[in-house]
Amino acid sequence: MLDSLIVPLFVTTDLPPRAELAEFGELVAGAARTLGYDAFLSGKVFWLDRPVLPGQRPAAETESRFAGMLGHLAVSGDAHPVREVVADLRTAIGAAVSVRYGDAGAPPAVFAIRDRDVRERTPDTALHVGTRDAPAELVTVARPYL
Repeated sequence: MLDSLIVPLFVTTDLPPRAELAEFGELVAGAARTLGYDAFLSGKVFWLDRPVLPGQRPAAETESRFAGMLGHLAVSGDAHPVREVVADLRTAIGAAVSVRYGDAGAPPAVFAIRDRDVRERTPDTALHVGTRDAPAELVTVARPYL
């Protein structure tokens, strides 16, 4: 079996109006290919819209939307410290989001979290995403976490 590091993650960012959730998910998952070492990011993306209480109006179509992803990053080898892996992914996702959507005012937030939080807090309606063309060994190692 491949030695690997599995890091449960939460990624959040503001997206411009009319941004597509699936595209955002592909962008985030694809950022793992740019890390400089073998990695596979798999998770689910969803909107983090504010609740609309009775008497309130929903957000305007011209307002930014807040998106999130809960998932797992599998990295080949166990020599990479979690803190560095998360920092590398934060930089990669920040660059990808900036190129695609421009400056949103703040970079995406990328946090290592508990595996239990990924399982318990992912909405049922979330869309699955994963790094395309990831090494098959990493996909296999990550499968129990999906």
